Amino acid sequence: MVNGTVDFFHDNGGYGFISTEDADDDVFFHMEDVGGADLEEGQDIEFDIEDAPKGPRATNVVRA
Repeated sequence: MVNGTVDFFHDNGGYGFISTEDADDDVFFHMEDVGGADLEEGQDIEFDIEDAPKGPRATNVVRA
């Protein structure tokens, strides 16, 4: 799993981006990959990265 921080979260859209030292670009996530309460900007999380058609996407997101 990779450690990261929620860099941006759009609560109406239910998606955001995660910054991490392991990836050059921010990683996209959608709340369907998280479950539970919405994430907040600045929150530390752990996740896996999968290659998606539009770029890296976080899966198996858990709050650290």
